Amino acid sequence: MSGAAWHARIACGNEVGAGFLVSPRRVITCAHVVRWSDTSAVTVSFPNSRELSPLSATVAIHGGWSGGAADPGDLAVLELDHEVPLAPVEFAPPGAELGDPAPTLVAYGFPRGYDEGMLARYQALPGALVSDEWRQLEAVTAHGQPLAAGFSGAAVTLADGRVVGMVAAVAGARDIRVGRMLPTQVIARYWPELGERVPTPDHDPDAVRRLYTLVRRAVAQGLDCDANRLYVDAVGPFGPLLPEGGFASLGAAAGYVQWEVPGAEAVTRFADRLQSLLAPARPQSAAATTSAAAASPSWSPILVEIEHSGAGPDQVTVEVSAYREGHRRRVSARRLARGAVRAYVQEQIDEAFTQLAPDAEELITFVLPREWLNEPVARWECGAEDSTPLGCAYPLVVVDRSRHRSGRLRHQLVKKWLKLDAGSETRLHQVRCGSAERPPSLRKRLRDADADLAGFSFPPGAARPYFEVGLNTPVPVLLWPRSGCADAGHEGPCSGAVFLDALTASVAGTRPTELPRRLRELRETADADDDPERHWANDVQLLWDDPRCFPEPAAGLHSPVA
Repeated sequence: MSGAAWHARIACGNEVGAGFLVSPRRVITCAHVVRWSDTSAVTVSFPNSRELSPLSATVAIHGGWSGGAADPGDLAVLELDHEVPLAPVEFAPPGAELGDPAPTLVAYGFPRGYDEGMLARYQALPGALVSDEWRQLEAVTAHGQPLAAGFSGAAVTLADGRVVGMVAAVAGARDIRVGRMLPTQVIARYWPELGERVPTPDHDPDAVRRLYTLVRRAVAQGLDCDANRLYVDAVGPFGPLLPEGGFASLGAAAGYVQWEVPGAEAVTRFADRLQSLLAPARPQSAAATTSAAAASPSWSPILVEIEHSGAGPDQVTVEVSAYREGHRRRVSARRLARGAVRAYVQEQIDEAFTQLAPDAEELITFVLPREWLNEPVARWECGAEDSTPLGCAYPLVVVDRSRHRSGRLRHQLVKKWLKLDAGSETRLHQVRCGSAERPPSLRKRLRDADADLAGFSFPPGAARPYFEVGLNTPVPVLLWPRSGCADAGHEGPCSGAVFLDALTASVAGTRPTELPRRLRELRETADADDDPERHWANDVQLLWDDPRCFPEPAAGLHSPVA
C-alpha cells in the first residue's frame, strides 16, 4: 500500500490534503483542500515517487461545494502542468467497501508533522448513504491513526489497493473514530467521466466507453438536447422513474443510467439515441456527401474576456481561459488599467497554450464590451520578442460580451449553427454606405433572409444603430473594416465599397465554420503585401459567434475554487 505511486499530497495556501492520480495529468481531491486556489498556488507532489519534483496544478472540474462542512459536491479534479509517468489508480466495483464481514479500508493522508504520509484503517458502515452523499466510516481500532486534518481527499482503498472512494470529512477533536467518504459512484455524479474508469459488473466496458465518448462529443458540440427525455427514452415505460428534479447535465443522466438502472440495455439505448442526435440522417445526395466530407473543425478556444471592473472608467477586468475536452480552464484573471491590457494578454495567451491538447485547433477569441469591438486585437503582437500580429499567427475572432451572456441569443445562434452544419447555402449580406435603409428595415431583411453572414462597409462607430441591429439579431458572423468611412451616410464610391466587394469574393465558397482560418490567411496576405496599409484586408475584423465552442462549466466560473 505504502508503495503505491499514485498517492498525492496537495498543498494550497495553508491547506494540506491528499489526492490520487486517475490519469497522467488528472488528480482527484476535495474541493475544500483547494478552496484558496483563486489566490494561492496549488502544488501536487507524489511522496512514493521521490524522483518527481512537485508540480503546479489548476482546478479543472469543481463539484459545486459552497463552503460548508455538510455541503455536497466537495470534489475537485486537478489538472497537472504536465503528464507524470506513473500508473493511475484502479477502481473496485461500487459497493466493494461493504461486506460481511466488512473489509478493512485504508487511507493514506498527510496529518501535521508527517509530510511523508500516514496510514489509517477504517471500515464502512452498511445501509443508506448519509444525505445520499457520504458513506460513514468508523475506525477499526481505538488506538490507530485517526482521519485527522491532512486526510481530506485521500483515496479509500481495499487491501489490494483498489479504490472504493475518497475521504471527504475528517473527525473532529471529540470524535476521532468517525469520518466520511464519497463512494466512487457519488464522485461520478460530479465528474461523469469517472464512470468510464470504474468497473460496473452489469455493463460491457466497451459499451460504457462508447457512452462517455458520445457524451463528451455532445458537450463539446453544444448539442441542444433534453437529458431528461433521453433518460426516459433509454429506460422505457417500465424502467425507474425520472429522479425528482431531473438531471442537470447529459453526464449526470448517463451516470445515473450506468449506476442506478438495472441491466445493460438502457446504456446501449441511451448511447444509440445520443449518437442519432449527433449525426442526424440526411439525404444521400452528392451535395450531402460533399457537405459531410467538409465537417466542421473542432476548435479549442483560448478565451480572453474583458469587462469593466466598476473601479473606474480606466479599470477593466481581464480573464484568460482555455478549453480542453469541452472543459473550461481558467489561466488567470486580473484588474488592470486599460493601457496595461495588451502586455498582460500577450503573456497569458502564451500560458494558455500549455492547457491545450497537442493536436488542438487553437482559436483566439476576444470577448469584448460593445465599445471595444473595434479594438485592433488582431494587430496586437504575439509578444515582446515576436512582432508577428496575433491575427496572422492564429485564427482570431471577437465576440460581443452582452451577446455572449444572453441566453436567448445563445439559443438562437446554436440553432443557426446546426443549420449551417447541415450544409445549407450561405451568402454574405452587405450593408453599404449611403444606404437609405433604416435600421428596422435592416433587421427585417436579415431576419427574412435568415442571414448567416453580414458584411459592413464601415466600422461600428460610423453608424452605431446598424451595428446594434447586427449584434442583436442572431447573425453568427459579422465582418467590417476597422478603419474607413467615418460617416456611413455619404453617397458615391468609397474604400468601404472596395472592402465589401473584395471580401465577398474572398470568402465565397468558404464554410462559416472555416472563416476564422480563412481570415487568418487574408490577414497574413495583407501583412506580407508591399503596401500593407493600403491592402483591403489589413484591418478586417471578424465577429464569429458559435456558442457550442464555449460550453460553460457546471459550477460558476467565480466559485471559491474555480
